Amino acid sequence: MGNSSNFQYFADQLLRWYDAEKRDLPWRRGRDPYRIWVSEIMLQQTRVETVIPYYEAFMRKFPTLKALADAPEEDVLKAWEGLGYYSRARNLHAAVRDVCELYGGEVPDDPAAVASLRGVGPYTAGAILSIAFNRPEPAVDGNVMRVLSRFFLLEDDVAKPATRVKVENLVRQIIPEGRAGDFNQALMDLGATVCTPKNPGCLTCPVMERCEGRLQGRERELPVKAKAKKPRTEFRAVALVEGAGEQAGKLLIRQRPPSGLLAGMWELPHVLLPGESFDDAEAALAGCPVPGGRTIVPYEPFMELEHVFSHIRWVLRVYLARLSDSPIVPDVRGPSREEDRPAESRWIGPAEREAHVFPNAFIRILDAYWNGKETRPR
Repeated sequence: MGNSSNFQYFADQLLRWYDAEKRDLPWRRGRDPYRIWVSEIMLQQTRVETVIPYYEAFMRKFPTLKALADAPEEDVLKAWEGLGYYSRARNLHAAVRDVCELYGGEVPDDPAAVASLRGVGPYTAGAILSIAFNRPEPAVDGNVMRVLSRFFLLEDDVAKPATRVKVENLVRQIIPEGRAGDFNQALMDLGATVCTPKNPGCLTCPVMERCEGRLQGRERELPVKAKAKKPRTEFRAVALVEGAGEQAGKLLIRQRPPSGLLAGMWELPHVLLPGESFDDAEAALAGCPVPGGRTIVPYEPFMELEHVFSHIRWVLRVYLARLSDSPIVPDVRGPSREEDRPAESRWIGPAEREAHVFPNAFIRILDAYWNGKETRPR
């Protein structure tokens, strides 16, 4: 896998490059473990350029660990709105409260304690411990596994947990004394900016001279990674139910159940369709439960869009709709699953939107409706 001279070469060259080329990122301007923790949670499955404005706004709103711990969950989710993967925000919020209760509001400088925090996996624990406390702990993510797979010509499947453990043990042997945080961040930067997935910039790489993948012409084949299972596709019909009378100018929204996908967030009424088409979409919407025993009456297609979660791909057709003039007593609930049945419904206008947290797909629809960002299909 390597020898001590290669380990020394790799660390020396990488840190020399990092000292000259490191990215200027807002969470690197200090060693506050709280700020580093927040950044690492935000960076999970999210690009750096997307995270930066969210991080800066989040820090303005919750500048200290105690400020975040004291905040209502709804405020935390609102600050996270649009960033996606909302369980990250919920876990972070719960974990900082645990830190206040168990550790006096100070992020612990202890591997076991950090690893026990909610939402903190091996990579995040390693990042916090090495960057904030300079502990020689590995922080192995996809970037790091790609860089080391190429440099040391590792042919293990990086999708397997055993490979991560193997790479973590390798990193432990390479981390230079006294510069654990810089070394881990240098590895991240190299993978993000030079040793990229499809077109690695080998000629500008600081460790190219001894990179076994490059020397054997296999840098584009590595790392070995089994293909991920494709997310299943779900077709859903969505209703923009426009209010009348006292509710004129408002839209009907509902709250998702307190557990499961997008727990507790607000959304537009919608139904899961039985097949992969919109043939029965309007009839299905009529069976979507709404307040007062009335029914949804869709009258015009508005837009179509897709939204991909880690395991589900939603294909959405949105209809302008109104409620039926008189209540009905439905004897069927249509194709809606338990997750689609509202815990609470209410009418909101543009002014009330900021008081509710919506998933990204519904943010796009509301933007299109209220801001005219998209045109209706012909």
